[in-house]
Amino acid sequence: MPSAVRVLCLSLLALTAAAPPAAADAPWSAVPSGGGRPSFYAEGAPGTVLEDTVSVTNPGGRPLTVRLTGDGVRLVFAERSVRVPARTRADVPFTVTVPVAAAPGVRSGAVVARDRDGHTRTVPLRLRATGPELTALTVERVAVGADGITYELVNRGTVPLAPRLEVRADGLFGRLLDRGPRALDVDLPPGSRTRLTEPWPGRPALDAVDVRLTVTAAGGAGDTAGTSARFVPRGAVTGTAGALAAGAALIAVRRRRGPERQAEPRGART
Repeated sequence: MPSAVRVLCLSLLALTAAAPPAAADAPWSAVPSGGGRPSFYAEGAPGTVLEDTVSVTNPGGRPLTVRLTGDGVRLVFAERSVRVPARTRADVPFTVTVPVAAAPGVRSGAVVARDRDGHTRTVPLRLRATGPELTALTVERVAVGADGITYELVNRGTVPLAPRLEVRADGLFGRLLDRGPRALDVDLPPGSRTRLTEPWPGRPALDAVDVRLTVTAAGGAGDTAGTSARFVPRGAVTGTAGALAAGAALIAVRRRRGPERQAEPRGART
């Protein structure tokens, strides 16, 4: 911030020395400078540094010291601790930075002023990041587990998404699941990844299944992914394993004994 901007500007209120002094406990205020603004508003591309000024007014009869901080957004004040003489206004410049990786949209924050007695004044600040709005959504890592079908949704765009899900599952003898598109109870901020499970009660005990998930969202975002699963009853697995083990044991015994010799027919010798 330029040194000229960092100078703390003090302006006398329209009170003359002949006017009666204000009460010692008169309320103080913190508002956007210039008057007429109930809150701060700034907008710019990611990485932009924007400037504004907060005015702290002390109508009381004794000096006031306040500390300025930012809430929810990145603020840098010309002075963080400000001493405001009696019946005086202090105009304090500050900068707000649009995050470099910010997606287009508005985020909320505030300028907070607090005096030594713990009294606080809060001025809302709305910061809008400009830029192209891109929608991109993928479904990944689809798997069939004991609790159902697990998968991950990834928002690869620059705007929040409210996804919808469609589920299909086909077995050897026909379709097993046919769940039409429905809204999911999840909001995906830009760049976020979330893991979800689609319940599947009554899964088949014996079948080979192909599962396909399709997700969509506003703005044309969407993706499809799938996986295959094999369901085999526990008893069938045990029986198959036993048969394989018995076969392996028989082969091992034959190898230890060696090949059987063919017996000579009687009367072969002369």
